[in-house]
Amino acid sequence: MCMALTHRLQLLLEEEQYQRLAHRARSQGCSVGALIRQAIHLAWTEPDVARQQAAESILGAEPMRVPEPASLREEIANAHAGRFE
Repeated sequence: MCMALTHRLQLLLEEEQYQRLAHRARSQGCSVGALIRQAIHLAWTEPDVARQQAAESILGAEPMRVPEPASLREEIANAHAGRFE
């Protein structure tokens, strides 16, 4: 990730959070700031390919028959009780 850093952000962390981040940063050979930038990049700016693929799979699936609500409730209750048919 090579970019011009143009915005400053102040972030308050609990001591335990900071210590865990500092430990991981040391083990990866980077700064805590670089680690946080990487986490932000992965969590908020990278497209969630797996989620997108799951949505496309669901939306592209063939329609299926679904039981009436009462029957479906009974089937779910039986499954939860360990009574599979």
